[in-house]
Amino acid sequence: MNTITDTNFNFPKQKSVYKGKVREVYKINDDLLVMIATDRLSAFDVVMPKGIPYKGQILNQIATKMMKATEDLVPNWLLASPDPNVAVGHLCKPFKVEMVIRGYLSGHAAREYKAGKRMLCGVAMPEGMKENDKFPNPIITPATKAEMGDHDEDISREDILKRGIVSEADYLVLEDYTRKLFQRGSEIAASRGLILVDTKYEFGKTKEGKIVLIDEIHTPDSSRYFYADGYQERQDRGEAQKQLSKEFVRQWLIANNFQGLKGQTVPEMSDEYITTVSERYIELYENITGETFVKADVSNIQERIERNVLAYLK
Repeated sequence: MNTITDTNFNFPKQKSVYKGKVREVYKINDDLLVMIATDRLSAFDVVMPKGIPYKGQILNQIATKMMKATEDLVPNWLLASPDPNVAVGHLCKPFKVEMVIRGYLSGHAAREYKAGKRMLCGVAMPEGMKENDKFPNPIITPATKAEMGDHDEDISREDILKRGIVSEADYLVLEDYTRKLFQRGSEIAASRGLILVDTKYEFGKTKEGKIVLIDEIHTPDSSRYFYADGYQERQDRGEAQKQLSKEFVRQWLIANNFQGLKGQTVPEMSDEYITTVSERYIELYENITGETFVKADVSNIQERIERNVLAYLK
């Protein structure tokens, strides 16, 4: 299967390229960003050796749909999506924190809770909870943004302000936007028979100083979803929740003795396994958006992207 795991474009008036774990961002003439969602798969902050067919298209299309579905609440960076894998938007200076918000005790929060911790990023978690229980109110647990190859780290609101990572005035806006987006995302999920469990948002400032939502939103890479049907019954019986997220990849890696720790090697992903991951991502897309996934032409992805971006930039 053809996948796109690396790009090396040279667009007109291109100033620089930033390569993240999954996305590659081209800066055009100090006012535009061209963001390309590759098929790279990252788990435990490690990029897997093989790409996942259609993953970049899926992430880009969910994110652009969700930006449009929330732009009445929170301004965002997006201008257009000239290609299935590409978003183009305003150049922004990103805040160096990710705003993680959790409605349920799952994933990283559940692992910390199991280890006996009752504070996460300076926020208290109630006693007597079990994994995947709903929090009385959603909690915001920020993380510092890591460079490629490093791990994002939990950080408290107090530390963010004390270290001057974000000013207090700006941080209040980030918190307000995070809660509004999570509320809307939860409503959209509920309309699709899903529960938005937790997610992360990233924000930046435009050249005019306006705070806007950037990067991805409500995708399976940045969010965890449960199926609403049978959620309570599974909790009551102490069963694992049926979920839509990248967690199934993390669980497969854990089962194969990999958690991104020093000295561990990434297990071999067979073509069959990669196909199942691709199929799961398509299932995620269709459940999250309520629309049938239309596969883009992948005969020459690089050429297709270049052609579409050049046409847009003209």
